[in-house]
Amino acid sequence: MASKKEILQSILDQGMLPLFYWDDATVSLEIIRSLYKAGVRVLEYTNRGPKALDNFSFLKEKLKTEAPDLYLGIGTVKSPEEANAFIERGADFLVSPIVNPEVAAIAKSKDMLWIPGCMTPTEIYTAQQNNAMLIKLFPANILGPEFMSSIKELFQGQLFIPTGGVEIVKENIATWFKAGVCAVGMGSKLISKAVLENKSYDLLEKETKRALDLIKESK
Repeated sequence: MASKKEILQSILDQGMLPLFYWDDATVSLEIIRSLYKAGVRVLEYTNRGPKALDNFSFLKEKLKTEAPDLYLGIGTVKSPEEANAFIERGADFLVSPIVNPEVAAIAKSKDMLWIPGCMTPTEIYTAQQNNAMLIKLFPANILGPEFMSSIKELFQGQLFIPTGGVEIVKENIATWFKAGVCAVGMGSKLISKAVLENKSYDLLEKETKRALDLIKESK
């Protein structure tokens, strides 16, 4: 298993963490194949539906041979029970929308990367006290790049990634990087409901390449 430093470095190198959930496991696999073809090597599958655990198992099994160099983490982990269930299914890292010290303790015991979601300086401090190497600014569309600019001096050396509302537009992406983030989370603005419903895999591959290019220009 890769170390948390290796996985963190992969996120930093990529400059983006794609994330999504879909009930259909086969469609989920095709989405990941499209992302992989575009150059993605680390992504987050979110625990946002009744089939998340079964789908995750299916995806890990398929990707083991198809994409052995792909790190697949699980997002929307709010409880120790969820963390343990997905770790048993092979999650490479954990992402949370909140700071739960119990989830942090599990990640620490497994030497896993844990990325908690924070919205206030107090939450960021609490996340740091629980060994968060990378902190998710969530929801980013509410906080905005100005928030990042305002707090970066308070938390020097801390790595941040905004998630929620980051757009595939150079101005938006560049503004976030200029504000001080190390990568951006890409959810529905990249893997939209329309892409999922219409199975627009070629379009997704093209848009992912465009997003990765914009990130390279903005970093």
